[in-house]
Amino acid sequence: MIKFIKNFRKDEDGAVTVDWVVLTAAVVGLAIAAYGAIQTSTSNVLADTGVAVGTASTWVNGSGGTGGGDGGS
Repeated sequence: MIKFIKNFRKDEDGAVTVDWVVLTAAVVGLAIAAYGAIQTSTSNVLADTGVAVGTASTWVNGSGGTGGGDGGS
């Protein structure tokens, strides 16, 4: 029985698997934390981009600013 315990203590076959599980969990945790940190800013950028695209669309259709375009007809 003592020989079995000594061999079990020296055996390192499963250690690599445990390392990979811990490493993967850490990466997933960091990704979730990073997403939480940039979520609000990303929403604001997307809203501003939508406004800019809407404004550009108005200019392309000829109804924005002075001169240029055909007045939308």
